[in-house]
Formats: sequence, structure tokens, C-alpha cells
Amino acid sequence: MCGDHDLAIATLAAEEMPGYIPALAALLHACVHAGASISFVLPFRQDDAAGFWTARVLPAMRAGGQLLLVAREGGCLVGTVQLGTDTPPNQPHRAEVSKLLVHPERRRRGIARALMAALEREARARGRSLITLDTRTGDAAEPLYTALGYRTVGTIPGYCVDPFDPACLESTTIMYKVL
Repeated sequence: MCGDHDLAIATLAAEEMPGYIPALAALLHACVHAGASISFVLPFRQDDAAGFWTARVLPAMRAGGQLLLVAREGGCLVGTVQLGTDTPPNQPHRAEVSKLLVHPERRRRGIARALMAALEREARARGRSLITLDTRTGDAAEPLYTALGYRTVGTIPGYCVDPFDPACLESTTIMYKVL
């Protein structure tokens, strides 16, 4: 049973990923239904979430271009973030953050900060000195990234569809951090 236990962050190996698919799908599903703007819109089923991990993330992990970090508390998956390292030949020093997810019931406990600190250590260990990301403009994650030292480059208006209202286009903020 999940509880308030010590937080453990780990980098998941591609071979381990299939055993995590149900928990990852449940986490992604909960975040989308809580309004996270992370590429998906409602209706969004648990099967859709599982398909994302098996069809998009796992192949990239197996190819060596994507790292998946997971956060666990009391044996339960409570968060995750991805580090993309499959960059063009002229960008071997850069990596990209994607899908920082913390279960809606576990937010505001330092899990996202811990995941990002681990992600930055992994990036450094892989010789990456620049990290880029995008986040929905005005989202709760934006001030977190700023507090972690990420700098805003600018915003792109009308970048994505609101997860609840497909008629509403939202802006995205592009950010970076030099490690």
C-alpha cells in the first residue's frame, strides 16, 4: 500500500519498463485527467496511456535515446520524467526534458524537484551541458522550472490544444538551463 515513505528516484532500464507499464499508464491517465498539458486531450483512456509508454517511450529507451526516471514512495510509483538524448550530430551537448509527471495526490511534496535534480545528474553523467524544455505558459510547472534555474527564451502562442477544451489553444514557454 502507498504511504508517505522515503522518496526513491531511479533510472529505469528498458528491460524493466514492461513491468512498470500499468503503473506508468495509471500515472499518465491521472495527470491528464487532472488537466496536465502533456500532449493528450480528453477523452483519454487508460489503454491510450499504456499505448504511449509501449509504442513511444519503450522503443526510444531501447534505442538508447531516452532515459526514464521514476519516483517511488512506499513502493508506489508517484512520478516520472524523461530525458531525451537523441539529438542531431551538431547538438551532442544538449538534452531535452519531457513529461515531468507527479501524481495529482502527491504534488507539492518535492517530488518534481527531486526528479529534476536526478535528471540533471543523469544529463551531466552523459556529457550534456544544456537542457531544454517546453511547458504550458502559466502552468504550475513554469515557476518550478524558473526556481530550478531554467531561463525563459520566449513563448509560442496557440501552440497546443487545451486538454479539456479542443477549441481553446494555449501558449507554450520555451526554457533552457546550462549545467
